[in-house]
Amino acid sequence: MYEIFEQLLQRYGVTAYKVSKETGITQSTLSDWKRGRSAPKTENMKKIADYFGVTIDYLTTGTENTVKHENPYEAKNDTERKLLMLCRKASDAPKEDREAILKNFESTIDMYLKAKGIKKE
Repeated sequence: MYEIFEQLLQRYGVTAYKVSKETGITQSTLSDWKRGRSAPKTENMKKIADYFGVTIDYLTTGTENTVKHENPYEAKNDTERKLLMLCRKASDAPKEDREAILKNFESTIDMYLKAKGIKKE
């Protein structure tokens, strides 16, 4: 599992320290996983999987379960996962700031798509 965790860290450009801080999983726990001293508890696996927008199945095997229930809020690809990670960066900001970030983000996306002829209003 730790090897897949490290791959996710690299893919999303985050450190184990940052994941530790944002999930509440201690660095000593992550270190124990890395050294094989302990196995992750299901609760912590869920926190890591949710953080990266993957399933626990993916975290443990490196592949997605072929029988999957469609969740409209689950990231469907790497682009959506990266966008989700960007959104999580703002999660500690005050509510007003988060709303302003969201409006700016939506406006930027709309302008880009319109400029590219992808979205017409």
